[in-house]
Amino acid sequence: MDIRKVFIAGSGLMGSGIGQVCAQAGLGVTLYDVNQPALEKALKNIAWSVGKFIEKGQVPGTLGEVMGRVSTAIDLGPAAEADLIIEAVFEDLEVKHQLYRQLCPQVPATTLIASNTSAIPTTELAAAVEKPERFLGLHFFSPVPMMAAVEVIRGMVTSEEAFAAGEQFVRAIGKEPIMVKRDVAGFVINRINFMANVEAMRLVEAGVATVEDIDKGLRLASGRRMGIFETGDMVGLDITYGALTAAYNDTKNPAFAPPTILKRKIRAGQLGKKTGVGWYEYDAQGNRLGPAKI
Repeated sequence: MDIRKVFIAGSGLMGSGIGQVCAQAGLGVTLYDVNQPALEKALKNIAWSVGKFIEKGQVPGTLGEVMGRVSTAIDLGPAAEADLIIEAVFEDLEVKHQLYRQLCPQVPATTLIASNTSAIPTTELAAAVEKPERFLGLHFFSPVPMMAAVEVIRGMVTSEEAFAAGEQFVRAIGKEPIMVKRDVAGFVINRINFMANVEAMRLVEAGVATVEDIDKGLRLASGRRMGIFETGDMVGLDITYGALTAAYNDTKNPAFAPPTILKRKIRAGQLGKKTGVGWYEYDAQGNRLGPAKI
């Protein structure tokens, strides 16, 4: 399956990152969002990031050439022209289902549809898609332009053709596919990461170690580029909570249950970098000031 045009529903951190790597790989991209200011912010962030890659000689062509492949939309009409639709909206089953129900009548039955969900089983998502055999998971990791892996997830009814097309697409945009052959909540990498994240939160909650020391230890002893809490602030604590909740609801495994400290931060509106406070505090420019009060 030849994928030349990609429609991305959601222009947040993940959606804009996916759009960037697709445009850098020479694909035509349409970023969709109901919020025009969000689209404008996404374009600005993409242009800044692409510019940095070009300066380092890591992306060919000019900034104008790459950005010329990216268009925006506040309606779903352009999805009809896409070869692949990637949904990257809020991590909520009903929100995603609602989007699919709006999309399916507007696109050909052969259009490949994928979700960037980090935890919700692909089979559950596909229940709201007409011809669900064309539906699969494409789970990118954050920050998308920097992370090489993408999980390609096969749901119970995903066709072999769609699964293979997902792998081909991931390779075409310069990423490495991790093929997930059975559909489980959290897939592969997050099934491993979730337990580490929950345990790190519980250690902070119990007063065993600070957020800063845990992040420092993981960078220095485990070779991570970013610590668990630094990554959590970048992704959003609400996203982390949604993903953990999806894994817990599917498995009933207490190892995935969101800790109290995470719930309290969400109730306080401390969602990470986007709100100025998460595990750390940030200034108006997004620069980290220090650890937040626990």
